[in-house]
Amino acid sequence: MRKKNDILLKSAFEEAFAELLRFFFPEADSIFDFSREFEFLDKELNEMFPELQRNGGSRFVDMLVKVFSITGNEKYVLLHIEIQAQSDPHFCKRMFQYFYRIYDRYDIPVTALAIFTGGKPTNKCSVFDYHFLDTCLQYKYKAFHILDYSEQELLAMDNPFSLIVLAAQKVLAADKIPEVELAEQRLMLARMMINSKKYNRDRIRRFLYFLKTFIYIDNAELNSKFDQQIALLTNNVNTMGIIETIQMLTLEEGIEKGLEQGKTTFVKNLLLNTDFGIAKIAALADTDEAFVKAVQAEIKK
Repeated sequence: MRKKNDILLKSAFEEAFAELLRFFFPEADSIFDFSREFEFLDKELNEMFPELQRNGGSRFVDMLVKVFSITGNEKYVLLHIEIQAQSDPHFCKRMFQYFYRIYDRYDIPVTALAIFTGGKPTNKCSVFDYHFLDTCLQYKYKAFHILDYSEQELLAMDNPFSLIVLAAQKVLAADKIPEVELAEQRLMLARMMINSKKYNRDRIRRFLYFLKTFIYIDNAELNSKFDQQIALLTNNVNTMGIIETIQMLTLEEGIEKGLEQGKTTFVKNLLLNTDFGIAKIAALADTDEAFVKAVQAEIKK
């Protein structure tokens, strides 16, 4: 479940990347050009750290994003984001290594953000210090833990990214509360998104898919009630197809069961109902890109 949740969280961050920037940087609108598309440089990040691939490491939870500035010229910044759930004594050093390799390759402004999703917010690391004889340096970056804000503070924010952070909080506490209560909290987050009336059908549909699969509840009755409540909530807005999508796009069918037929259906629905790329769909379905392309070819026939 951990790897699946990392992938889902990263996908949610990409989906809400503009809101993510505004969440972490209050001055974002005066710095970034939101009319330009963001470019997610996963391939480039992998190329800079091949040793992690060789050692069985995963790049799923790292993001390197090209974000253009508002100055009007072609200069841009790279925003490096590291999602870290487990304790790592070498984390700060690794963040510094990321920085100097990215800076050395692109020679442009770089800012870094570490988002911690584990259970110990006091352990978040934000500084790397190096000292040897008369040589020293200090590398500082922005660090955030999903528990830095209370539920009340997150709900009061007019930013959908706060709902993603709150969903991550619920997952962190999932083993400590009854399933019925968790289901109610999941429905509360869905209601907040739907009632905002600021997002179109596709945006709401993708958030509901994320919500149902990220806050996973292994209870058919509770999941059925969730679908029924969503149907009532979306009755008066232009969200036809949401229920059908979240019923079909379930990781229980596509990933957990691992059945070929279920995987084909899962991949097909991701191709038809999201704008995810081939690589991301392959990762979500726990398959290879050739399989995804084969399903895509069948759809086009």
